[in-house]
Amino acid sequence: MSSMQATSLGWAPAIPSRWKIVPLNFVAKMGTGHTPDRNKAEYWESCTIPWVTTPDVTRRADSLAPLMETEQQISELGMANSAAVLHPTDTVMLSRTASVGYSVRIGRPMATTQAFVTWHAGPDLDPRYLLLVLRAMKQEWQKLAYGSTHLTIYMPDLESIRIPLPPLEEQRRIADFLDAETARIDQLVHLRSKQSSLIGEGLAAEAVGLTGRSQIRRGDCTTESLIQLRRAVISTQTGSTPANLRDLSDGGASEDDVPWYTPASIDSWMSITTAEKATHRNDAPLFPAGSVIITGIGESLGKVAYLDHVATGNQQLTAITPTVGVSGRFMAWQLWAAEQEIREWAQYSRIRIINNDSLKSFPIYLPSRAEQDTVVRTLDSRMVRVRQIKDAFLRFQRLADERRQALITAAVTGQFDVSTAIGRNVTDGVTA
Repeated sequence: MSSMQATSLGWAPAIPSRWKIVPLNFVAKMGTGHTPDRNKAEYWESCTIPWVTTPDVTRRADSLAPLMETEQQISELGMANSAAVLHPTDTVMLSRTASVGYSVRIGRPMATTQAFVTWHAGPDLDPRYLLLVLRAMKQEWQKLAYGSTHLTIYMPDLESIRIPLPPLEEQRRIADFLDAETARIDQLVHLRSKQSSLIGEGLAAEAVGLTGRSQIRRGDCTTESLIQLRRAVISTQTGSTPANLRDLSDGGASEDDVPWYTPASIDSWMSITTAEKATHRNDAPLFPAGSVIITGIGESLGKVAYLDHVATGNQQLTAITPTVGVSGRFMAWQLWAAEQEIREWAQYSRIRIINNDSLKSFPIYLPSRAEQDTVVRTLDSRMVRVRQIKDAFLRFQRLADERRQALITAAVTGQFDVSTAIGRNVTDGVTA
């Protein structure tokens, strides 16, 4: 390995002696974007020009592949009557306001918003290497961002950025090496994610069969076991937003306070997360322990959770309290397995809502209590295993993210020679 020289870059304390440190503006042309007037419909008609916005970048945050398609487009008329610029292929863009620090390289000419700063690499800078440098500076972007409500990196700070600059051929070797190594990591993550998803789908299919939803769909339930939900519940009640809602973290919660939930509190595996807020008992309807809560409106319609403690929730949540002889846990499992059916059951197609009356008429399968308890024991046991696999995948994903970031930072600061690292399985640690 070549000798190293110290630098004044906080994120790159040392680089190879043969490399340079240069102002980014010396080797790339800096620019930005603009949004045509939204009040002029003609600027947003017959749109053909790709227009990069924040979601285009955040949804593919780890990808090094060039961006080829955008969610939105602008028209040539909008371009002509605004400060928007058509940036050339291989321009590198960095989000400097919303989702600060996300970056992307474009694969064809595109425009963008003023939320991005852009750089078009000159002859001494490979745009793939530039993107890698911006990714390596991940922690630096947070230090440069200002603002109490919306963080922003201001243009003078961006104009003063300095980067390590190896010879052009070495930049290309670094980009080639990281393309290959990060692709290996991404493939491993994809395979683990697929495995986790398949196991989750298996649990869902098992729940459909064991809770009787498959029998309902086939139409072969007995009249005794196929009933409307109203016959199995004591009550259904919709939540509300209390007047004295406050953060639990403020230290002011009292013994009379209970958790207050929203649809965002329900995860995809029928459990409720810790509430971020609390409310006084007399400010909102109480959801009793042992009830089932369900989201009755919005994008989360049909999400189900079992509540093993007293709580309350907002107007989008309905609590179902089962009658004596009905297992709340069994009911939760069955409604969880019937999420798609519940969504289709929504009375109003435009706003997609289930109110208390329509929910009470939803058909459910209700076997004997002994059979209910057997099903619950089986599915709860399966859930434990699914959660273990899910948690293992999340740990693996974090490890993969850390390894990807460490590789990029090490390569663009010359901490190892990519020429000799190729073929040495430097990503093997991610499989641990």
